[in-house]
Amino acid sequence: MRLFESGLLVALDKPPGVSMATSTRKEKSAARVVERLLAACGEPHDEELRLVHRLDVGTSGVVILARGDAAHRELSRAFQSGGARKSYRALAWGHPTPARGVCDEPLARDPKDGRRMRVARGETGKRAITRYETLARLPSVADLRLHPETGRTHQIRVHLSARGHPIVGDDLYGAGTRWRGVRSSSRRRALAAISRPLLHAERVALPDLSVDVSAPLPSDYASLLEVLGGDA
Repeated sequence: MRLFESGLLVALDKPPGVSMATSTRKEKSAARVVERLLAACGEPHDEELRLVHRLDVGTSGVVILARGDAAHRELSRAFQSGGARKSYRALAWGHPTPARGVCDEPLARDPKDGRRMRVARGETGKRAITRYETLARLPSVADLRLHPETGRTHQIRVHLSARGHPIVGDDLYGAGTRWRGVRSSSRRRALAAISRPLLHAERVALPDLSVDVSAPLPSDYASLLEVLGGDA
């Protein structure tokens, strides 16, 4: 779904399951990623659009595409310089203490598993900062809003997991069997049915460019909130 457009950019609501990973392989080029993303959002192909940033395959929400090379340079500078303000929603296991705080553990690639990142203090770790606030304490899980100030791979997922609160559905970072400890059978079934990390890119704001775009919660997130007794 198209959320916003201007002469500079197009903002889309990415559905979960769309890979935005790029590589030197032709089928994983940035142009092919844009093509797949547009198709998944029900949008026509547009060769003018350029990839500015990426979301994990399981993550839903706001994605910004630039209109042409000049816009791509301008938007890329905004994201790389910290001029882009991003907020996410996540359903995480447990209830973080304190309810509002900062995760600042440095991160690095896990040498034992190339798919994963890990907390790595010392020279190998790169600076990573995620601010969070608890919106609701629900049975077994918390509904969180998170503000990453850096853009490391899997940053939010690793920070929450390192604090003992992996994201619901995030098997890669320790959430695979947590639903088994839930007493309510209806809640247990609903939690077990989640097949991706419930992480949603809720908002991207670019104040210097007068851009502020939000995406509604996806259906799986909203439905689980309803089952758990929260508000979507």
